[in-house]
Amino acid sequence: MEKDRLAAFTDGVIAVIITIMVLELKAPHDASLGALMNTAPVFFSYVLSFIYVAIYWNNHHHFFMLVARVSGGVLWANLHLLFWLSLIPFATSWAAEHDNAPVPTALYGVMLLMAAIAWFVLQTIIIREQGEGSALAQALGRDIKGKVSPLFYLAGIALAFVDTRLSDAIYVLVALMWLVPDRRVEKAVQQ
Repeated sequence: MEKDRLAAFTDGVIAVIITIMVLELKAPHDASLGALMNTAPVFFSYVLSFIYVAIYWNNHHHFFMLVARVSGGVLWANLHLLFWLSLIPFATSWAAEHDNAPVPTALYGVMLLMAAIAWFVLQTIIIREQGEGSALAQALGRDIKGKVSPLFYLAGIALAFVDTRLSDAIYVLVALMWLVPDRRVEKAVQQ
């Protein structure tokens, strides 16, 4: 299969994910500033989730600029990633509606962890098929951010049962780590 078809499908799924998330934002019934402030947890949950989806989309775009061919294994790994990303609207909505509740906050972290694992599986399959000398393998190197992120998610999941604010801070920290596209991959794309 051509990689452009896989990228187009992924773009479409991610667009639907973002659309579903924004539809979860409900306007307050009251016209007061206080009513608007009551929606802040839902809005901030949306912003964080939008950033995560954007990070995955951006990195996916850059990754596939370095992929020469797409196999069945890559297709399934990509669908595995999209499955976990498609759960972001649900996890976001539940965590936002139950601000400071441990179980929804932990579930949000589980969803982030599973998406990170799916990303690792996708990148591993691509590198295995293209070889350790491929442009993607060379660009990723030791992939410290990719290995540290799941550890942070695990900490966030555990800390949700201690103080959800700590979990939220960890989830924001990981998003900030990934906010700028991976410079190693960007450099490889430009060569």
